[in-house]
Amino acid sequence: MRSSAYWAITTVVVGECAVGGAMDLLRLPPFYPMMIDLGYPSYLATILGTAKLIAAVIVLAPGLPRLKEWAYAGVLINMIGAAASNAAAHRYSGTIAPAAFAVLALASWAIRPGSRRL
Repeated sequence: MRSSAYWAITTVVVGECAVGGAMDLLRLPPFYPMMIDLGYPSYLATILGTAKLIAAVIVLAPGLPRLKEWAYAGVLINMIGAAASNAAAHRYSGTIAPAAFAVLALASWAIRPGSRRL
């Protein structure tokens, strides 16, 4: 049961990283225009997109426990930052999705199998 929950949650987290990363790199809506509206420089999309794609690969790959810790940390920082940025701009509806993905990433990290831990 725990393994099924881990893989279900992790699939959602990895999917968001992969799709979100590709959308960032391609500068597609809705994320890129929202990022620009929040005042971030356009080159940040390249940095975040690349980091998200790398995180998706690392979280799925077997082994690499230390890199997984960093990948999960990066996903959490990205999602918490997105939620906080939207809240600071008084766009409270924009906080829901990144906060939910942060919770899912934290859940994936917390219930990961022993073979994926340090």
